[in-house]
Amino acid sequence: MQTLTVGELMTSRVARARPGTSFEGLVRLLRRRGVSGVPVLDRDDKVVGVVSEKDLLEFRAKTREEAGEGWGTAAELMTSPAITVHPEQRAVDAARIMDRHRVNRLPVVDEEDRLIGIVTRGDLLRLFLRTDAAIRADVEGRVLSRTVRGSGGTVRVEVRDGVVVLDGQVPATADIPGAVRQAWRVDGVTGVVSRLRTGHEGKATGPEPPA
Repeated sequence: MQTLTVGELMTSRVARARPGTSFEGLVRLLRRRGVSGVPVLDRDDKVVGVVSEKDLLEFRAKTREEAGEGWGTAAELMTSPAITVHPEQRAVDAARIMDRHRVNRLPVVDEEDRLIGIVTRGDLLRLFLRTDAAIRADVEGRVLSRTVRGSGGTVRVEVRDGVVVLDGQVPATADIPGAVRQAWRVDGVTGVVSRLRTGHEGKATGPEPPA
């Protein structure tokens, strides 16, 4: 299995609003679709912003005395410009973007910035629900096939609770950092411990950080 992409995790059927959608219309939309936020699209279906429950609550709190029926539109309430991602981007990178910008969802757009889906924090949690056996199979395919086996090394892979242990011999010390980096790139890996050594070394290396 290759590294998961945004396109593999995203939801294609997306609730959406237009800039002129009213406050009341946004509330009904969120309730009907059971979501906590929606992208706002222009007439070309390009994402111009995102409206969340937080935006609606903050607006209502500020205008509770003067806000009447139909007062306030998506164009006034949305967070803009929207932070978006593309389907070919790595899911782990999308998770980092969400964390950096403190958002719970990212609209997914094509090369012309038209909406094609949405990915949420809940979708990304799937990355951490992989079994140790599945992670081990990926590590063996990625690390051993690409980095070690081709150069004649003998390496064993163990995985427990997402932590990968690489143990064995490699032909050269220079092979070790590459093997560790490849292991970190496998979805679901929460840590990598390197006990790799060259044939003439009797001492194992300690834990390695991600690159």
